[in-house]
Amino acid sequence: MRALAHRLAGDSVTLPDEGALAAFDGATAWLNSEPLSPQALRGKVVLVDFWTYTCVNWLRTLPYVRAWAAKYRDQGLVVVGAHTPEFPFEHDLANVRDSLSWFKVDWPVAQDNDFGVWRAFGNHYWPAVYLADGQGRLRYHHFGEGEYAATEMAIQRLLLDAGATDVDQNLVMVDPQGLEAPADWRSVQSPETYVGYAQASGFANEDPGAFDRPHVYAPFSLGLNEWCVIGDWRMGQHAGTANEAGGKIRFRFHARDLNLVMGPASRGTSLPFRVLLDGQPLGDNHGADVDADGSGTLNDQRTYQLIRQSGPIIEREAEVEFLGSGAEAYCFTFG
Repeated sequence: MRALAHRLAGDSVTLPDEGALAAFDGATAWLNSEPLSPQALRGKVVLVDFWTYTCVNWLRTLPYVRAWAAKYRDQGLVVVGAHTPEFPFEHDLANVRDSLSWFKVDWPVAQDNDFGVWRAFGNHYWPAVYLADGQGRLRYHHFGEGEYAATEMAIQRLLLDAGATDVDQNLVMVDPQGLEAPADWRSVQSPETYVGYAQASGFANEDPGAFDRPHVYAPFSLGLNEWCVIGDWRMGQHAGTANEAGGKIRFRFHARDLNLVMGPASRGTSLPFRVLLDGQPLGDNHGADVDADGSGTLNDQRTYQLIRQSGPIIEREAEVEFLGSGAEAYCFTFG
C-alpha cells in the first residue's frame, strides 16, 4: 500500500476533472460551522461526505473519514458532511447534534432536510464521498464502503497539487469497534430490510388491510429473511410501532451481525427491551447495545447493534421483545 501511495502522489498520476464543486445553498441548517460555500473553500482540498446517521454502511466508513480529517487538517483538507435524512426522525436537529457527539464528528455538517445539497451534487447514495481540489473542481468520487486506500491516495495527491509540502504518504490505520467494524461479507446472506410498509419485504404475517391502525398479530413460522411482529402493533409507512408492552418482532437471518434502527416514539423516554437468539439468552453473541442476557434500553432513535455472533455463522432466529409501549422499529441491517 505504501508503494501505491507513493506512486499516486507522483507526477505521473492525473485525477479527472468531474466539474465544479456544487454549492451548499440547499442546506437547511449548519452544525459545527457557519455556512460554507465553494468560494470560501477555495485553496482547500474538500471532502464532501454524504451520510445519514443511522446508515450502517456510512458508520463502517466513519473510522476512515474521522482519521483523514484529523491527519490532513493541518495540510489543507476540509471535511464537509452533508447529512441527508432517510427516516423522519433524522430531520430533527437535536437527534443529529446527538449523533455528532456519539460518533465524534467534529467537522462542518450541512443538514440537508430538503435534499437540496443531494440534488446539487446529483447524488444517489449513502454513503458517498466527493473530493474537490484547491481550485474548486471535483476530481474524485466513491459510492458505498471500501476503496479506502484509493480515496486516501487521492486526498494526498490533491493536497500536494495544492502546495502542501509535509504530506505523510503512509495510509491511516484504524481499529473499528461495534457498529463501525466492517461486515463479514462472506457470511452475509440477509439484505437490509425495512419494517415500514412503504419499502417492506419479507413481512411474513403482513396484512395490508391493517396498515396504519392498531392490529393484533399472531406468531408466524419464518423462512430465511422473513420476519413477523407479534402482539398489538401499528404498521405505518416508515415504521412499526409496538402499542403495548410485550410486543415482539422476529427475524430469521444469516449473518454475523444483526442491527435494528429503532427508538422510542417520544423523544426523551426510555424503553427496556430484551433480545433472544433461537429462543435463548445471547451470551457471547450479544451486540454492543445489549448485555449477555439480551437486555437493552431504547433511549435514542438510532441504529442498535443487537447480535454479533462469536461462533460459526449459521441461520438463526432473533426475537426482540419491547417491555414498554411506544417502541418504533424501522429497518434491519446486517454485517
